[in-house]
Amino acid sequence: MCLGIVFHWSFGFIMEVTSESWRDFFIFSGLYRQKKSLLLKVQSIDLIKSKSEQNRMEHHTDLYQSEDFIIRRGQTFQMWITLSRPFNPSTDKLHLNLKIGSVPTVSKGTHIIIPLVDELRDDRWEAAVVKQDDKKIKLSVNSLPTAVIGRYQLTVQTNCPNGQAVSTHEPANDIYILFNPWCEDDSVFMDSEDERKEYVLNDVGTIYYGTSQQIGQRTWNYGQFDEGILAACLFVLEKSGTPPSGWGDPVNVARIISAMVNSVDDHGVLEGNWSGNYSAGTSPTFWSGSVEILKEYHKYIGSPIKYGQCWVFAGVVTTVLRCLGIPCRTVTNFSSAHDTDVSLTTDVYLDENLDPLDHLNTDSVWNFHVWNDCWMARPDLPPGMGGWQAVDATPQETSQGTFCCGPASLMAIRNGQVYLKHDSAFVFAEVNSDKIYWQRNTDGTFSQIHSEKKIMGHFISTKAVGSNERNDITHLYKHPEGTEEERIAVESACRYGTKAEAYSSPTAEDVSIEVTMDGIGPQMGGDANLTISLKNSSSEARTVVLHSQVAVMYYTGVHKSTVRKDKTDVAILPSESKILEWSLEYEDYKDQLVDQAALMLTLSGRVKETQQVLATQFSFRLRTPDLNIKPIGKAMVGEKMAVEISFTNPLPRVLKGVMIHVEGLGLLTARTISCGDIGSRASVSMTEHFIPSLPGPRKLLASLDCKQLTQVHGVADITVQDKSNGSPQRYR
Repeated sequence: MCLGIVFHWSFGFIMEVTSESWRDFFIFSGLYRQKKSLLLKVQSIDLIKSKSEQNRMEHHTDLYQSEDFIIRRGQTFQMWITLSRPFNPSTDKLHLNLKIGSVPTVSKGTHIIIPLVDELRDDRWEAAVVKQDDKKIKLSVNSLPTAVIGRYQLTVQTNCPNGQAVSTHEPANDIYILFNPWCEDDSVFMDSEDERKEYVLNDVGTIYYGTSQQIGQRTWNYGQFDEGILAACLFVLEKSGTPPSGWGDPVNVARIISAMVNSVDDHGVLEGNWSGNYSAGTSPTFWSGSVEILKEYHKYIGSPIKYGQCWVFAGVVTTVLRCLGIPCRTVTNFSSAHDTDVSLTTDVYLDENLDPLDHLNTDSVWNFHVWNDCWMARPDLPPGMGGWQAVDATPQETSQGTFCCGPASLMAIRNGQVYLKHDSAFVFAEVNSDKIYWQRNTDGTFSQIHSEKKIMGHFISTKAVGSNERNDITHLYKHPEGTEEERIAVESACRYGTKAEAYSSPTAEDVSIEVTMDGIGPQMGGDANLTISLKNSSSEARTVVLHSQVAVMYYTGVHKSTVRKDKTDVAILPSESKILEWSLEYEDYKDQLVDQAALMLTLSGRVKETQQVLATQFSFRLRTPDLNIKPIGKAMVGEKMAVEISFTNPLPRVLKGVMIHVEGLGLLTARTISCGDIGSRASVSMTEHFIPSLPGPRKLLASLDCKQLTQVHGVADITVQDKSNGSPQRYR
């Protein structure tokens, strides 16, 4: 029967619809809608990512000041998925997709497909339904302990008899995966909980500086959990241009960070400057933490921050590696050699009159040098080479064409196995090279005239686990000085150097020389007094022609200028020890000092009767005063408090344009205070107000900067009460 309904189509024909065709049309539409409603689709994903919930707590990522989903590899995590209808295990299928990098690839581990299984097994990416509540299912997900670290995009694909669907990528559901020192199958696993707390979770530390005779220390805010720092650290990895497929190997990641923290050949984080002129940026001594540096680098999309020196580079490396989950510590080596010619010796060239030949003396000895140790297995090296590895971001020499250094196994360094990668030879020379003195002959050639065997690598220091004490780790880098094991290590190493001939049979020596200093050494603004001891162990009289030269130098061992030179004849009776008092007045050095207030006394001489050569160098620094920080009132989250910062100028001259930098994690963001000029020997104080934002034990740091005086800093411990219960909150 025809209903007489006519449809007019735009393309020019008329269709008459019968009642039967109209009925079929409605049946088809209903079936289509029914099929579409039966399609399994993801409506929402809940990653349970709050800092106080199970995932973040179990993965030890609850300290990150971020609401992102941050987990560690090799460990299970939970998530809720809300579907368009109840999940039917017999007919429905589901899998997760994780993608990282610009070209995610399954074969390279940058596109991870996580299937749904009935029961989870270790060492593979898998997910299992552990709870179902109507349209919601809770998944437990296994991750690989070798997974690439970084930020992954998450999508969920569903399949059912009515078709398949893929969820829309939501940036809020991105998953940040880090290294896992708590996982035995992760190559950065560390089995001591106390050490994990120190080398991964501690966001404040101590960096040592000065000389082996006068070890100074300053507190450093690593701030690896501060808001925005994880994003900045991942930005550094991305800026390196290295493929994410290599980011699962901590050896590779440590090497990338070593290269990227300096800016020399890759527009990395920090530009080094040892000139003494920092007018175009920030003086290296002014920094007291890594947070500002990394945030600024990220904010300005990879424009290097000005300026850094070794302790700043090392502080930033500790921040980045701890943030990514690699256990790391900041290490200071006193009397640190810089070997420029791969000789594995530190060479000093003298002319015919025993005066230094500056144009040839490219090797140097830094008063101190700061680098890092990071903890990891080394499957790429012979057994026994895992554990602590030295990494150095200060740009000194290139490694495979790039300014980076390490990771070098401390065990390899200790035993002189300098042929093992990466850069073991360079680090070995820093801590255990002999100093060889060469004198120019009349024909222009050089002869070895003296060697010193116990000069490099003293009081290698790092912050102790669980306390603010200094931990001497020299024994991890070298055997005890003078032992048979140490000599074997040195001579074994030097066989791979460019001056293997430096090791000839030793000659008898009966006159020795030593420089010492009383107490903790001279203060800035005062005179420096040292003691020179000469000892004649023979049964005959000896006469020594002694040359002395004192120079102001950068802490790197590079001379700025000679302050004074002297020459004296010293007669020593048989078996006599003779003491010479040596003094340097303030007037001699006041206009020549550079950043670290470092000086070096060089002594060289010859015994007339035997032609024995004496030579030694002694570095010392002029101690600077502290900034005193005194908290005023009770520290409570959300309530205003104050601190008084005071300082006394130690110099008999006016300090011009003094600036004070203050910061404290959970207390106040970094700020700079202009103090103007401070008169000769004058004292100043100021009060700063702030509102603490986090409970628990906190540290407030301050540092002073001006052209006439640097390396002045202070720290105050402040315990902030939780406003809710009036007591400090404890963190794991």
